[in-house]
Amino acid sequence: MSENSAAPGTPPAGGTPSGGAPTPSGPQPEPIRFFGTTWVDHDGGYGLRRAGVSAGSLAAAVAACFVLRFAYEGLEIADVGGFVGVLVIAMFSICSAIAFRKTWEGFGARPKDPSREDALRGLKSIGFIGSLLAYFVRSLTEAPGEKLRRAEYETARARFEKRRSTRTGNPAARRRPKRR
Repeated sequence: MSENSAAPGTPPAGGTPSGGAPTPSGPQPEPIRFFGTTWVDHDGGYGLRRAGVSAGSLAAAVAACFVLRFAYEGLEIADVGGFVGVLVIAMFSICSAIAFRKTWEGFGARPKDPSREDALRGLKSIGFIGSLLAYFVRSLTEAPGEKLRRAEYETARARFEKRRSTRTGNPAARRRPKRR
């Protein structure tokens, strides 16, 4: 293996990142979009970030609704007929509902079939308003995906600590004899 085989932005193992602080041992928390790793200790402006994400996703959903309204008015001006208008409304409504549900499920569990999620990507992009609304509702209580990542992180930390403490050859886990 070469020296450059690590993922981009990953500090070298056992070394120090560019900040100069030593890399902590054990599993590292997975960053969340817009939050980084501030979700672990709720520090670094976590509350402000949640408020910003909540307001931003709601504003984006409202703006998207206006854009869709203008598109619908364009269909009315083009006089394509009532059937096409009903189809457009039904398509965006159904796709938004599916996108909301899939986005909401993604906050609680990893997808069981990633290829199915890839197949639904187009449908979720059509129903982007549903995804934005799911993001808004979830960010009112926590960072979207925080509960899932916290459970995974705590499980990984517990496994790491158990392995580290029960290993017989680990000098860091040995008790030092008391001096008399």
